[in-house]
Amino acid sequence: MKKKVLKNMEWWIVVWGIALSIIGLIALFSATSEANYNEFTKQIIWIAVSIVAMIIMMLIDYNMLIKASPILYAGSLILLIIVLFTEPINGATSWFSLGDFAFQPSEFAKIAVILFLAFATSKLQEKGKEEINKPLKLLIIISIIAIPLLLIILQPDYGTAAAYLFALALILFTAGISKKYIIATVLLVAILAPIVYTYVLPSHAKTRIEIFLNPESDPRGAGYNVIQSKLAIGAGGLTGMGIMKGNQTQLGYLYPKTTDFIFSVIGEEMGFIISALVIILYVLIITKIIYIAKTAKDDEGSYVAIGIAGIFLFHTLENIGMTMGLLPITGVPLLF
Repeated sequence: MKKKVLKNMEWWIVVWGIALSIIGLIALFSATSEANYNEFTKQIIWIAVSIVAMIIMMLIDYNMLIKASPILYAGSLILLIIVLFTEPINGATSWFSLGDFAFQPSEFAKIAVILFLAFATSKLQEKGKEEINKPLKLLIIISIIAIPLLLIILQPDYGTAAAYLFALALILFTAGISKKYIIATVLLVAILAPIVYTYVLPSHAKTRIEIFLNPESDPRGAGYNVIQSKLAIGAGGLTGMGIMKGNQTQLGYLYPKTTDFIFSVIGEEMGFIISALVIILYVLIITKIIYIAKTAKDDEGSYVAIGIAGIFLFHTLENIGMTMGLLPITGVPLLF
């Protein structure tokens, strides 16, 4: 059994993930030099815990996890409800804090929701793949993700909510959703977008969009972070200013440099070559996951893989895009 697991394992994903983790640790080491390396130490601990978790998950048949997904899904919903009654951190009730340990239930819920979507979609398609295009069954799939999505929006955490939508879109596409639904969705979004912006979005979300379009309109306020981020990445040049030598990073202009804007630290201190390598590594991981989804032995495995690819794709595009001023700023971290 163990030999079979090791033989079938996609070792390149592990190698690429480790490479990204090493680059991330170097950047975090530099970014936390004035704070006694607290975040750097925590990251090492989390990587160690993650490796142990990865080994354990390798030994579990994913079909067992899919069968348990209704319980995992229900547990995730309970946590997402409870977290709404916690003390806000940076204006959002997204975190459970236990001393120095803190976690977001919405992050763990991503896996539970993807597993349950795979479970439900495959069950609804037992009579044929075209079953997904029946309005009632499609509505069931959408309702599965609508509940956690609403709870996450209430926190509020629009960035994480968008990641769920990416996963849903790729799962439905892989399941064979009709083009008429895709076209209808695009038209609906185009019609509703200005209405949602005007009457639904809270003021802070509107501000982020306005600053994305014109960060120089408030250079010392809402536009400050993205301006400093673009300056940092631009200053890095081809090979970077050197570890612990970046002006924006070391002089405190870049914030928050240990989380949302860690790619800016990489761009400033390691330069274009390493920054491009980071992007290439993400592209390799995502394309490999899509390949796994395409060659999976069953539909459940295919849906789980493509859902995870959707999460990875959104985090990569949004985080790197916002640090370069190409997308609005959200609290979406860069993976690894």
